[in-house]
Amino acid sequence: MARKIKYYLVAAEALPEIFIRVAEAKRMMQTGEADTVGAATKMAGISRSAFYKYKDAVQPFNDMKSEHIITFYTLLKDVSGTLSSVLGVFAASGANILTINQSIPTNGCAAVTISAETSAMENSLEQLITDISALDNVIKFEILAG
Repeated sequence: MARKIKYYLVAAEALPEIFIRVAEAKRMMQTGEADTVGAATKMAGISRSAFYKYKDAVQPFNDMKSEHIITFYTLLKDVSGTLSSVLGVFAASGANILTINQSIPTNGCAAVTISAETSAMENSLEQLITDISALDNVIKFEILAG
């Protein structure tokens, strides 16, 4: 039986340096700063074997958004126009909203899940999270699944 692969979101500061350097080498190759794996690994300060060992396991968070459907969870104060403001940020970012599910407000708050297709987003996911979290009456905004 094949082992099921699990994925985790981990802050870069918590990762061993090798993962950061592998991601940097991959970025250099994608942007054309390095033409070969050898050149990228040399500039990143890692061995080619380390690159090949981890290259498929390391993916920068902002690269994960392309051609993906992501589900967001938000907790909003029950104030008229709050959900509309959140949806406006999604629209401005270029995300395509697929579903919206809102609970009936209790204790002055409503839980809302929003699924969006993010491949056409002009901003990064980090920017979307920052922009929505900064809105008035948004108590919590986070990614549930992607």
